[in-house]
Amino acid sequence: MGGGRGAAPAAAAPPHGSALAYDKLLLATGSVPRKLPLPGLGGRCVYLRTFNDALAIRAHLSAGNRIAIVGGGFIGLELAAAARRLGAAVTIIEAQPRILMRGVPAEIAEVIHQAHEAEGVKILCGEGIAAIADDGAEVRIALAGGHDIVADLAVIGIGAVPVTGLAAEAGLTVDNGVAVDAELRTSDPDIFAAGDCCSFPLAIYGGRRVRLEAWRNAQEQGALAARNMLGAGEAHAAVPWFWSDQYGLTLQIAGLSDEGRSIVRRDLGDGAFILFHLAEDGRLVAASGIGAGNAVARDIRLAEMLIAKQARPAPEALGSQAIKLKSLLAA
Repeated sequence: MGGGRGAAPAAAAPPHGSALAYDKLLLATGSVPRKLPLPGLGGRCVYLRTFNDALAIRAHLSAGNRIAIVGGGFIGLELAAAARRLGAAVTIIEAQPRILMRGVPAEIAEVIHQAHEAEGVKILCGEGIAAIADDGAEVRIALAGGHDIVADLAVIGIGAVPVTGLAAEAGLTVDNGVAVDAELRTSDPDIFAAGDCCSFPLAIYGGRRVRLEAWRNAQEQGALAARNMLGAGEAHAAVPWFWSDQYGLTLQIAGLSDEGRSIVRRDLGDGAFILFHLAEDGRLVAASGIGAGNAVARDIRLAEMLIAKQARPAPEALGSQAIKLKSLLAA
């Protein structure tokens, strides 16, 4: 923390509007919450992105308060779980036919849905919003189906938008984020991008271009970009990985589940299970698991390694709890 004896004083920040020369430049501009395109959103309609956002929302999460959450993705569901633990009444409004439509298999999403309902959360799927009225005292949400939801606070969690304005001004290619190659280099060879703001090709999925909104991806890409800016020339090779904790249940996903054409289920006992997603050529392309605590963590980690190796394990071996995934990895 401290510089110690003889440490050089911190450099002063350059004045606003000045120009800075660079040899290599990294864009790590992140993303911002997707806005709900409706009039009538006042101070009781909020988004969760920053620490201060979290503090403001936390002030409303108490017994007797009514919380409406627009969006049944990870942000909305994790917030709902926290709100219920603190005694607030929660309603989730999701326009899609089910929660967790993006990247989570229906079988696992159903387990999460049931867990929320068991905790008293009201989940409304397939419901559009016709109008919102925020009078400063409460929020009234008129649903397209004809009835209203009244809440003390409405939290909107309908996705994120990459911050690409600076890249666009610089003439860089933008494609669902700042477009980079396998080494995280933009269309300008001296400019790199990493994290939520960039889209990049995944070699293990045939170069499919994706943009990931997950802390581990941002961490790994930041380190990779730094190495490549110093001349390492390393290609991105990490397997996507996501997780979420809700009511003592842990959901973990390695890979992209929508790449799979068939699914093999492995039951681990006590309600925990893993779905292995296989491509048409037999490659393991994703694994999705859910269970209490760390019930699925070890197998998901091993599956992640199998995915990285583009392994083609036998479906019956994946489905059998008696066969350890570690043995498939060794084979």
